[in-house]
Amino acid sequence: MVKRGEVYWVKLDPTVGTEIQKTRPALVVSPDDLNASLPRVIVAPLSSKGQALGCRPSLVFEGRQAFILLDQLRSIDKRRMSGKIGEIPLALWHPVLLELFA
Repeated sequence: MVKRGEVYWVKLDPTVGTEIQKTRPALVVSPDDLNASLPRVIVAPLSSKGQALGCRPSLVFEGRQAFILLDQLRSIDKRRMSGKIGEIPLALWHPVLLELFA
């Protein structure tokens, strides 16, 4: 089962306009009860490029500096996901996500 806080490779194409593209790591932000019962999950892409913003927690993931793009949340079908590549502790991103929607 896909769990909140896990990071997977996700195929984000096709996109429109300024939406983040390509196959890239993405953090699962949807709650585990939804992940278990729905064919979709909500993800936040990771990127090594881009602007540092308050809604983009910075961390080192897989030995590289990265941002969690919480401003680019997407609901995706699980078929867009491939291999799990790691996990990111909730303490690093969950408070920012809550603040974003407060």
